[in-house]
Amino acid sequence: MKAAGWASVFMAVVRREVSLSMKQKGEVLTPLFFFVIVTSLFPLGVGPESALLLRMAPGVLWVSALLAAMLSLQRLFAVDYADGSLEQMALSPAPLGLLVVAKALSHFLLSGLPLVLMAPVLGLQFGLDGRALGILMLSLLLGTPTLSLIGSIGAALTLGVRGAGVLLSLLILPLYIPVLIFGAGAVEADAAGLGAGGHLSLLAALLVLSAFFAPLATTTALRISLE
Repeated sequence: MKAAGWASVFMAVVRREVSLSMKQKGEVLTPLFFFVIVTSLFPLGVGPESALLLRMAPGVLWVSALLAAMLSLQRLFAVDYADGSLEQMALSPAPLGLLVVAKALSHFLLSGLPLVLMAPVLGLQFGLDGRALGILMLSLLLGTPTLSLIGSIGAALTLGVRGAGVLLSLLILPLYIPVLIFGAGAVEADAAGLGAGGHLSLLAALLVLSAFFAPLATTTALRISLE
């Protein structure tokens, strides 16, 4: 199959995932509502002290976004596994790795991108200025696709396992820590006048590495789960 054929298969999977998710809007909106509620509770609980809120903002927003992105990971392959679609995908002429990347991209579009777009609005609660909000958006834009790609490994490893949600969290949270550190660190470094370039470059490097290695690991895990 030519490159154009692979591209059409890739886009067909993305459209299918988005279409199916749009029919169950609750699953799409739940991570976003979680993100909004958690980040909004911190200013209410901590109080109106602006210096403290500014110090907390990068970590709170990034931890909330990370946890929100995890909420829908368990269903990344579970529905297709339950109805037999995943086995058909594995037997199709299209490389399974291509289908994995398409599903990870769909997860980012449905779970990660809304968080990126909502983050500046929530950042205003903490008193972040326009520059800090821009750095926050950019760090999330680089980091959330990485979370989706890494999360796909955990989703594949826990496929069909009882208590998969808890096990999934235990598996991928350690892998999420570098993304969290560099994502929140970018905003903190910019606020301290040190520049966010180094942290953003490391986030971009993590995205490239995960885009290369995560589909391979996920494909291997899926084939093991399907045997």
